[in-house]
Amino acid sequence: MTTTAHLPAPRGVWLRSRLPRPGIVLAALFLLVVAVAAVVPGLLAAQDPLAIGTDPGFLPPFASTAHLLGTDQEGRDVLSRLAHGTAPSLVMGLGATGIAVIGGAVLGLLAGLGSRATEAVVMRVLDVVLAIPELLLALIVIALLGTGTEHALLAVGVATIPYYSRMVRAQTHVVRRSGYVEAATGLGIHQASVIWRHVLPNAIKPVLVLATIGVGTAIAVGASLSFLGLGAQPPAPEWGSMLAAGVQYISVDWMLVAIPAVVITLTVLSVTVLGQDLRRRAEGRTAR
Repeated sequence: MTTTAHLPAPRGVWLRSRLPRPGIVLAALFLLVVAVAAVVPGLLAAQDPLAIGTDPGFLPPFASTAHLLGTDQEGRDVLSRLAHGTAPSLVMGLGATGIAVIGGAVLGLLAGLGSRATEAVVMRVLDVVLAIPELLLALIVIALLGTGTEHALLAVGVATIPYYSRMVRAQTHVVRRSGYVEAATGLGIHQASVIWRHVLPNAIKPVLVLATIGVGTAIAVGASLSFLGLGAQPPAPEWGSMLAAGVQYISVDWMLVAIPAVVITLTVLSVTVLGQDLRRRAEGRTAR
């Protein structure tokens, strides 16, 4: 009877298994451009995004070296408005996700560490909130607070709190029964210190990985609110408001709708791709 030894994988296969996939590289490069546009928009477009230009409106892309992506109905440079509208869109995604993670951590810890009655009350409230579609819940919050970028950011964050609350609560149940938490409790360490030093970091770590995917969702929902006129108000450059303005002239120049729509789609897709790759690495899995 013969046995077959496990031979090491060829070097080329080993390298391919550890090199990032082309899709991940493209997503990272696109987000790098988006980050540059958010921090230093003047590097990509030097024109004033609010200035009504002397060039005619509805100029098509690449028709002029001064307007690579054309002009809108007011003769404003589309590329400049896209570049300067990046920061508000990213602030919406990152800020709303931050609010959701913090609120979700508080409610999740309260449900996971509290009494059974407390957990039952918190989870039933979250179940009711989860039954309401995310965008509809954001609209309800805006109806109570009013329109504006700050209120839209808060609305998107509040609407996504239940998702993170349930994850933190589930992780808290696992962590509180772990050996190191029981050992710290047995040594007489104060409960608040145990929660702050052991339970919270280990319960929220997987949530932070999944929150990267939530940033893309928050950007999309924020753009939807601006499209409905409930977020950034014109003439402020913002992707959702640009999309809403372009819809009014879609029969004249459909590129005014296509350009911001493609940018929003690629941004959300890129964030999702990198977030899923980060989750796979955190779980110790490799992409096929």
